[in-house]
Amino acid sequence: MSVTSGTSVAAIGLSGMRAAQLQLDSHAHNVANVQTPDFRRQVTVQKARPDSGGVDTQLGRETDVSTPFDRLAEDLVGQRMSLYSFAANLRTVQTEERMLGTLLDTKA
Repeated sequence: MSVTSGTSVAAIGLSGMRAAQLQLDSHAHNVANVQTPDFRRQVTVQKARPDSGGVDTQLGRETDVSTPFDRLAEDLVGQRMSLYSFAANLRTVQTEERMLGTLLDTKA
């Protein structure tokens, strides 16, 4: 596995965990406000960081007012996907930690 200079697998995994948390928060916000008059849904936008690895995530709003319950299923599925994404990135961080521990044990 090759990692670019100045980055670590843990840093990449942590950026993925932060992105998943923002996505989960955004979908939960949309579900909580599904019946709010003139509500505009939150959206998350991710952009890859090709030089350092990982992703940058920003919250935004849709330009059009949402129809109540129009995209509720999308938000419910998005919440579940965010949980899986968070768990996958957490496993990446845990695996790097375990590998570093094994490496230290081998060198000792």
